[in-house]
Amino acid sequence: MTTKKTGTLYFIPVTLGEDNITKVLPSEVVKIAQQLDEFIVENEKTARHFLGAIQHSKPIRELVFKTLNEHTSDKELPALLNSLMAGKDVGLMSEAGCPGIADPGAKLAALAHHKGIRVAPLVGPSSILLSLMASGLNGQRFTFLGYLPSDKAARVNQLKEIEKRSKQQETQVFIETPYRNQHMLEDILSNCNGETKLCIACNISCADELIVTKRIKEWKASPLPDLHKKPTVFLLLA
Repeated sequence: MTTKKTGTLYFIPVTLGEDNITKVLPSEVVKIAQQLDEFIVENEKTARHFLGAIQHSKPIRELVFKTLNEHTSDKELPALLNSLMAGKDVGLMSEAGCPGIADPGAKLAALAHHKGIRVAPLVGPSSILLSLMASGLNGQRFTFLGYLPSDKAARVNQLKEIEKRSKQQETQVFIETPYRNQHMLEDILSNCNGETKLCIACNISCADELIVTKRIKEWKASPLPDLHKKPTVFLLLA
């Protein structure tokens, strides 16, 4: 009796804000994406734009898109794998950067492993790793915390805990919803020690990329960058 072969779930990185395909994606990644005709995506509009930018071999209207985002319930996940269980290769894409990191794709990867489906991560830009690489902070020990609380009091309390943890020479990496970036920066500057180092990494890999590390007291003494509605990673090390 032969065992039915499942497809491969390709985790396809996309650009972080510009159609700078050749700058940030290996040609083999583009080639694989061009050959697939079914995708699981966080945002169908941005996925269609990306596939158009890489000049997909088929008309975009003929491709199949299934949505996986923060509103997708666990009970909806198995249906997303139906084509893979039938032997078809499928691509998974986040709205920006690498899927599966700070992204709902992680749950689907876990289920795919449970069902014996191969999960193949492809090389591409991760704002988290790129910011850490360029920050000059400790890349040997670090923690990615995702989003901090939206409530100001809770956010300030967590920032204090984060700063305390960073005193163990462990870089603390976190992000914020872009329209709250400026509030996050103000809270960091108001509540962290002047000697603590803060790296601000904004619009990574784009034409207006900004990656700067200074002590809190130095940030306070200099003009602050405009981070409003710009994808930004914050890194702290006391």
